[in-house]
Amino acid sequence: MSKPNLARRVAEAAEVALSTRKYVTFIDVVTGLRWLHSRHVDVWRQGRAATLAELAAVDDDRLLTAAGLLRDWARAKGLRPVETPYVAGTRDRRELRFTAGPEQGPFRVHWLSPDLSEARVRRLTEAQSKAPDLVVVSPLEAWTCASCADTGPYLIMEDDRPHCLTCADMDHLVFLPSGNAALSRRAKQESGLAAVVVRYNRRRKVYQRMGLLVEEAALAAAEERCLADEEVRLRRRERDRVRRAEQDVEYQAAMAAEIARLFPGCPEPRAREIAEHAGQRGSGRVGRSAAARALDENAITLAVIASIRHLDTDYDRLLMSGVPRMEARDRIRADIERKLEEFRRPG
Repeated sequence: MSKPNLARRVAEAAEVALSTRKYVTFIDVVTGLRWLHSRHVDVWRQGRAATLAELAAVDDDRLLTAAGLLRDWARAKGLRPVETPYVAGTRDRRELRFTAGPEQGPFRVHWLSPDLSEARVRRLTEAQSKAPDLVVVSPLEAWTCASCADTGPYLIMEDDRPHCLTCADMDHLVFLPSGNAALSRRAKQESGLAAVVVRYNRRRKVYQRMGLLVEEAALAAAEERCLADEEVRLRRRERDRVRRAEQDVEYQAAMAAEIARLFPGCPEPRAREIAEHAGQRGSGRVGRSAAARALDENAITLAVIASIRHLDTDYDRLLMSGVPRMEARDRIRADIERKLEEFRRPG
């Protein structure tokens, strides 16, 4: 990829993050470029990789080039640089490294919009500088502690090696499963030592949160607090549910309008159907991505392509007949292009 082309792509990824959150990080850019998946970033933050570059689709030099292009773009936009520490979610809280090279500073800079108030800048800086949660893994495979050669239901990484909770002085903690947000939040607040428990999902290829490890007394105190205000929290949840539903309707209407603008030949009911399907909360579809919420043209186009693939081609039938996914996509590529051209022509 030529440098001018890379500069354009870096700018596009940065614009999406800036419009969504009012600040941009190097992580936003490399995930936007699809050099890294969010699951790779999770592995790195957990301290399970020596450098972020080990997990990237490009080499150290390419990452450094992207960081430089982000810096140039941000300065041209008048963004404010704030260098932020990146700390591993391990007991030693070691500093995370982006590449094996000596230059780490360019990757750590967060670029903040000048529109942010000083109070918001202060809150963001404090939040970004805060050490991440300790992360404990519920392993899928048999494993051995690097200290005692024993095993257990959980492991925590130290010095890039797995350790059991006994050796990590965390075996006094009790497990609180996910599912009750208020109880989890309060138990964590009450506990002097706590850790997030994750487990790898092979199908989705991500680490999923399973719950928390907290002190037993903290869990008991949190349960008492939750019982005391249960009715109030139920009313608040109902208000939040209504508010989120209203926001979803507004967002899906905006997405449908953008589909109609980009694809004037797409019938209005079809545009509305695409927006409602792609923008469904919690679906994980392209319409819920940061780029789509910013009404990025590429993300909106991907949502339209997804609809065409399933409704206007033989793609699903090919998959059901055993054709590999990528081969099936190759076979229907021309059909998708024809339908896109039809949608792009005014009706």
